[in-house]
Amino acid sequence: MKINWGTAIVLAFIGFIGFILFFVVRMSMDNKANHDLVTDEYYKQELAYQKEIDAEANAKNLADPIKIKKTNNGLLLKFPKILEGQNIQGTVSLYRPSNKHLDFDLPVSLSNTHLLIPDKRLLGGRWDIKIIWEHKGKEFLHKESITY
Repeated sequence: MKINWGTAIVLAFIGFIGFILFFVVRMSMDNKANHDLVTDEYYKQELAYQKEIDAEANAKNLADPIKIKKTNNGLLLKFPKILEGQNIQGTVSLYRPSNKHLDFDLPVSLSNTHLLIPDKRLLGGRWDIKIIWEHKGKEFLHKESITY
């Protein structure tokens, strides 16, 4: 059987389209290619964004900002000295962009100006830290990305 050049071009196009469709179907069915939103409640968080902007501006206006330092025992968060001995309530959220199963939150309840996140809770790599606290009815927010 002899194949002319027109038939060969049509067969090449069909083969190429079949090849592309095979990979599209394979990638859309694969669990490794999970296309989740960044957070579970993305739209709910988007509506409260102006509140976040105001809280972040409050934190930037502090004379002594929060300092994050890596130590042998873990990650040390140093709050402003003005807040020492005051009843501060808040949350420290650690978000791992590469694996949502490693994300965790810690409550902030300070008696002095520092908080230690133990080394055993943190794996090496990039972490996004979000510290939210309230002092005298005013909310503060500090965001930072670190490589641990």
